[in-house]
Amino acid sequence: MTTRDSYIHGTDPAEQARLSLLNDLLNDRCLAQLALRGGERILDVGAGLGQLTRAMARAAGVAAIGVERSAEQLAGARARALEAGEAALVDFRAGEAGALPLAPAELGTFDVVHARFLLEHVADPLQVVQGMVRAARPGGRVVLCDDDHDLLRLHPEPPGVRAAWDAFIRSYDRNGNDPFVGRRLPALLHAAGASPRQITWVFFGACAGDPTFPHYVANLAHNLLGAAASIAATGALDQPALEAAVRALEVWGQRPDAAIWYGMAWAEGVKPA
Repeated sequence: MTTRDSYIHGTDPAEQARLSLLNDLLNDRCLAQLALRGGERILDVGAGLGQLTRAMARAAGVAAIGVERSAEQLAGARARALEAGEAALVDFRAGEAGALPLAPAELGTFDVVHARFLLEHVADPLQVVQGMVRAARPGGRVVLCDDDHDLLRLHPEPPGVRAAWDAFIRSYDRNGNDPFVGRRLPALLHAAGASPRQITWVFFGACAGDPTFPHYVANLAHNLLGAAASIAATGALDQPALEAAVRALEVWGQRPDAAIWYGMAWAEGVKPA
């Protein structure tokens, strides 16, 4: 399997809620960075719950295609689109990121081919990016946004959370994935045949006093708890220690001087004419 065969968080309702919150916190920033001009034909690979896919389609004014492997995520994306009255805005398709469910006539036609939080969960990121480049039209943009988990900084550091985060990172290695893939995005674009054009950070964080700060704390806590089985399998941290770290994080979240610093790596390449 070539796509989210090692997604360590699962797809239960708690994880769906975390992902929905993550979209609420991030989508406006990601959409601004995309700088869509309108009229673009968009392919979103690893669409998840489809919230950003629909936002991109609204901004472009053209129906987009969203590809998602998870049946639970796909059902959630379709239900949310229907509830929002936007069922016609996105063609959600079941499929693997490494074997995109596109007709031959659709290859080489997309103005923007996008993936976010996908490459960290696949065994062969280059294969996925190569498929994305094939889907883009000559001169089209291939946009990647993904994690480099070494970037997380909490201050003041709550007890036990760094050990829990390090074990979380090790769970990626154990599953054959790269927890630092964000730093590799331009190299992946180049190797896949696209010309890297720009890179930046999409900031993800807040300090106490920011109304969104509790949401960042909750996202981090749920992120760790959702990966509990994978973390335990590393042997680096047992369940009681993980739960103690999450409790410490929640207490820390009440401090008036607390801050979470994080950023998603963002890279854009262009398919040569």
